[in-house]
Amino acid sequence: MEDKEVMTRYIYILLCGLLMCSCVVFEKKQQEGAAVELNGHYIYRSTLDALTVGLSSEDSLRVTQQFISQWAKDILMYDNAVGSQSSSAQEDIERMVEEYRRALYLQAYEEHLIERRMSKTVPDSTVMQVYETMPERFVLDESIVKGILVVVPNDAPNIAKLRQWMSKEALDNIEKYAYQNATGYDLFNDRWLTSSDLMTHMPVERKELETALKNKNQIEISDTLKTYILQVTDKYLMGARMPIEVARPKIEKMVLSERQVEFIQRERERLYNEAVRERKIKFLQ
Repeated sequence: MEDKEVMTRYIYILLCGLLMCSCVVFEKKQQEGAAVELNGHYIYRSTLDALTVGLSSEDSLRVTQQFISQWAKDILMYDNAVGSQSSSAQEDIERMVEEYRRALYLQAYEEHLIERRMSKTVPDSTVMQVYETMPERFVLDESIVKGILVVVPNDAPNIAKLRQWMSKEALDNIEKYAYQNATGYDLFNDRWLTSSDLMTHMPVERKELETALKNKNQIEISDTLKTYILQVTDKYLMGARMPIEVARPKIEKMVLSERQVEFIQRERERLYNEAVRERKIKFLQ
């Protein structure tokens, strides 16, 4: 405990020394909100205050000291790195920094333009045109199905009756049975599930599942504890063309991506033509 108190007191004295440095340049910066200076680099008091909001005095001291220590190490390494480079290497680095800075501004501005000024609506006619003219782009790499999945214990009563109800899609009977006996029940007649989705709910390998989907509409699998009964009400097999509602998000993404490129190109052309018209572009001798 005494060692901890001694260390805390030492850190406090060290930090106070840093914060109360009395050199003329630093005092000037302190008045402008700086708290720590090293080789012309500064940490501002507002930064340190933000780090320690809600902390106890001891934790504030620890966090602040660690931050200053890491910052100082980074600054010293940075200054040494700059000093170790030749003038030509420094020029190359500054050029790359400026190019990266310009690219960031361009990206931010383009995103702003796209968000504010470009339409995000893709008409049904456009979706259908792409769907019909590019069928090879919308082929399923795994089967998709709609249906009903019921999971019951192996010793559940009247499983044979459940199979019949599921084959007839007798939802009232299925739901009553599931409520009383099932450990899992999913009615997905209104949405598509992929083979991968089904594999997260059933103990089955992909090849086995894909083969079963080709040959039948009711698939039953059991493990040591449970029986999984899948009744397929609609399906598109692996290798088939996606239904339009599944392809739509992919088509919309394609169309919007192309629209963005064209939109930015037009904006670039507009700015260029405006600069030419207003004689902003000057060719110097």
